[in-house]
Amino acid sequence: MKVAVVGATGLVGTKMLQVLDERNFPVTELIPVASEKSVGKEITFKGKQYKVVSVEDAIKQKPDLALFSAGGSTSLAQAPLFAEAGITVVDNSSAWRMDPTKKLVVPEVNADTLTAEDKIIANPNCSTIQMVVALKPLHDKYKIKRVVVSTYQSVTGTGVKAVDQLFNERNGVEGPMAYPYTIDLNVIPQIDVFTENGYTKEEMKMILETKKIMGDDSIKVTATTVRIPVMGGHSESVNIEFVNDFDLAEVRELLAAAPGVVVVDDTANLKYPMPLDAHDKDEVFVGRIRRDETQDNTLNCWIVSDNLRKGAATNAVQIAEYLAAKNLIGSAVEA
Repeated sequence: MKVAVVGATGLVGTKMLQVLDERNFPVTELIPVASEKSVGKEITFKGKQYKVVSVEDAIKQKPDLALFSAGGSTSLAQAPLFAEAGITVVDNSSAWRMDPTKKLVVPEVNADTLTAEDKIIANPNCSTIQMVVALKPLHDKYKIKRVVVSTYQSVTGTGVKAVDQLFNERNGVEGPMAYPYTIDLNVIPQIDVFTENGYTKEEMKMILETKKIMGDDSIKVTATTVRIPVMGGHSESVNIEFVNDFDLAEVRELLAAAPGVVVVDDTANLKYPMPLDAHDKDEVFVGRIRRDETQDNTLNCWIVSDNLRKGAATNAVQIAEYLAAKNLIGSAVEA
């Protein structure tokens, strides 16, 4: 399969290449795409060198699939050009997520909604992805009424500039600032810009995307998203109120059996999920599973996942894997 990676030189694009390699996705030809200033640069994939090309050149080469991680404005302008050429796009930006004509997909939750006609498929927000992977089996069994989530998000979610800021501050070096404040030894209760209702865009993404992915507008979600000075993954404290009561042992069994979930919940031995342990892994880790004793049918848990992998690159590749397995892209569709 001929695969274009748009934004191939960025933090997520680089991770996409790594995940494609690790998961042995059937790439017969790679077409790395980036901004004009990166055209001509070389990247290595599976031991071979590939030159970065422009969007126009990539489309001329007629890839079967284009994985996008190049920002919202780029996706709005360029994803339709690929789609019009019959190329299936999996887009990691926020550009298409809430478009009612586009699917918003987490494979463990709603891959079965995809068809060969879906030419632009949206990859959800990183913090939403890891949460819904854990919510899905519980919603199926007990029906979720309301979710209260507070996030503790890695600087890698902002990009290379934020990682540099953290380490510059740690080393006493002055440099460009990705955030309006110091991030080292600090916590910033703002991710993305504020909207009119006092929530940030990141918080609204979690609220709206959860309903769309789960296919249930009755689920109430409220979120507070926070940037913390860590690498390796996002963490979430999640309080879930169900319509029906649950048994804690059964909750653990359901989560342990769910695709993409690893339960790390042994407080007697101080075992619980942490970003350090989730780093460079594809699973969603769930622990601190306990009943909320202040109200009926309510559960507390702690969810951690690598935001560059499951929260971005891996989820996009898993969507592509599903499309390939179901013969929904490439020459299989034409045949």
